[in-house]
Amino acid sequence: MQPLKAILIDDELSSLQNLQQKLREFCPDVEVIATTQKPEEAILLIRQHRPDVIFLDIEMPRMNGFRMLDELGEFDFDIIFTTAYNHYAVDAIRISAFDYLMKPIAIKDLQHAVERLAKHRQLNTKDKLDVLKQSLGSSRSQEEKIAIPTTDGLEFIPIHTILHIESSSNYSKLYLQNGKSLLVTKLLKDFEDMLLPYRFYRIHNSHLINLQYIEKYIKGEGGQVRLTNGTVLDVSRRKKEEFLKLIAG
Repeated sequence: MQPLKAILIDDELSSLQNLQQKLREFCPDVEVIATTQKPEEAILLIRQHRPDVIFLDIEMPRMNGFRMLDELGEFDFDIIFTTAYNHYAVDAIRISAFDYLMKPIAIKDLQHAVERLAKHRQLNTKDKLDVLKQSLGSSRSQEEKIAIPTTDGLEFIPIHTILHIESSSNYSKLYLQNGKSLLVTKLLKDFEDMLLPYRFYRIHNSHLINLQYIEKYIKGEGGQVRLTNGTVLDVSRRKKEEFLKLIAG
């Protein structure tokens, strides 16, 4: 297999050199064809070299990573974002199914990101970017979506249509408002981290629920919740007190 052609974009020279060195030493499937500290120059390099993937710093002066992509217009490469800040942008990136690396970048995290990329090239990058931009908007929309990986690509699901998510070993099963369900190769913890800002709550090791669909709480040791579709789920004893405070507030 041909190495993936990569361009690295970061306004900090030390970060740029560090990432390039780690890719050279630990990721033989990636060939760095250009690096730049200037987003404006990155646009020219991308158009000239047509990379398979760019490693893009989010926070850059004058033009951040998102604005650079807007200026670029059409493109057909994958993106791995890099950031030193664990803030709202990371939540948005998770929702949109882009990969990201937290600085300082750990070798294992970098290798895993490259492995995932090699397995899942060209997964609706434009659609993912639309979801990302929407997630970064100032107000949360009822039509805000989450990108769900499937066997043949990505499915974009409106977040408000997810009733609950159930853990199934290394998989998670999403139950939707229309009666459909999806089995996804993600842990329930991944969905918990992504959906916490959207009023989802993990009532049990096996259950993450959308609080807007609770119809009734049934008393018991931990108790149970009944959702609007009739599904009854257990609440764990250790979650009971926090959960009751949450729904009463």
